[in-house]
Amino acid sequence: MPRYRILLEYDGAPFAGWQRQENGPSVQAALEQAIFRLSSETVTVTGAGRTDAGVHALGQMAHFDLEKTFAADSVRDALNYHLRPAPIAVIEAAIAAPEFHARFSATARTYFYRILCRRSPPALDRGRVWHLMRNLDARAMHEAAQFLVGQHDFTTFRSSECQAKSPVKTLDRLDVRRAGNEIHVEARARSFLHNQVRSMVGSLKLVGEGKWQPADVTAALEAKDRARCGPVAPPEGLYLVRVDY
Repeated sequence: MPRYRILLEYDGAPFAGWQRQENGPSVQAALEQAIFRLSSETVTVTGAGRTDAGVHALGQMAHFDLEKTFAADSVRDALNYHLRPAPIAVIEAAIAAPEFHARFSATARTYFYRILCRRSPPALDRGRVWHLMRNLDARAMHEAAQFLVGQHDFTTFRSSECQAKSPVKTLDRLDVRRAGNEIHVEARARSFLHNQVRSMVGSLKLVGEGKWQPADVTAALEAKDRARCGPVAPPEGLYLVRVDY
């Protein structure tokens, strides 16, 4: 029984998230339907990250098992054919080692968040950036972000619905930089809590506006209290860009 690994990109806007669910279309369900059309086999597709509703991916990794053996390029092309018109693309496909697991074999995940700072709304990037009509201080945001790097109890930046056994995570990197009219936030860790990146971005936005000082981010972190978190950033600016193994 060969195991296949696939590299994906998708627009999260029309989906209720990665995970299969009853209240709306999901990326996982769309892939499983496409695989069934290819192979006539009912499978479960496992992703490296369970992205929320509206969150995009440029480098999501997933795996699934089939009874039949297909050439990897044929899997890629057939899935892309059967996925149409859903905004999901299989960028690469390969036969993986039997022990490979898209989620548990991952050593790091990198997320990217885009904030557009200008008076005019986005036209081409509508639904793909967080639009703010005021400027932000990227340097102050980056300074504040460094207090979150390292191993911490991230209870403050964790969704109340998070199912992780522990709120303790190690954040390897959290960088904030300006790129023209945009503020880019890049976060890297082995794994993240539910809504952790969006919660951190929402709090850093308060720093960028001058409503918080960098020390306020430290105080919120040390409080280990969800009520001390800033407003959670919307999903449309968030991208899963890379999974390392």
